[in-house]
Amino acid sequence: MSIEINNESGVEVDEENIVRLAAHVLGEMGINPLAEMSIMVVDENAMAELHEKWMGEPGPTDVLAFPMDELRPGGGARGDGDAPADPALLGDVVLCPQVAARQAEEAGHSTRDELELLCTHGILHLLGYDHAEPEEHKEMFGLQARLLEAWQEVRDPR
Repeated sequence: MSIEINNESGVEVDEENIVRLAAHVLGEMGINPLAEMSIMVVDENAMAELHEKWMGEPGPTDVLAFPMDELRPGGGARGDGDAPADPALLGDVVLCPQVAARQAEEAGHSTRDELELLCTHGILHLLGYDHAEPEEHKEMFGLQARLLEAWQEVRDPR
């Protein structure tokens, strides 16, 4: 996997942990090891600009995903049975640690945990998952929970 991270937020973030998480999620999802993606970590002003420009919503948000290749689970960068998967440029996940920190406090967990959740969520969007409809929501959030549970075992082995 080629996972680039660029922190322009002015906030110290454990970039190595985020890259390891992203590689774990992509591996668990069966994404071709030659696939590429980038993670941008931005401040609230930059996130507010992106949020308004691309989503038509005011103010900063926690995570945005900008898919590059048309991917759907089971196709594109993923293998389909015995057929090898093609490498792909997955796209960009944009995280805002200031918003993540507020959400983490409200949820009662660490900012690191919140950034991991948001990064996983963004990657699933890159892979074509959505949560607009109830069935989609159930599938995406269930998968997100399973991926994060598996990550916890990798990150903090017993």
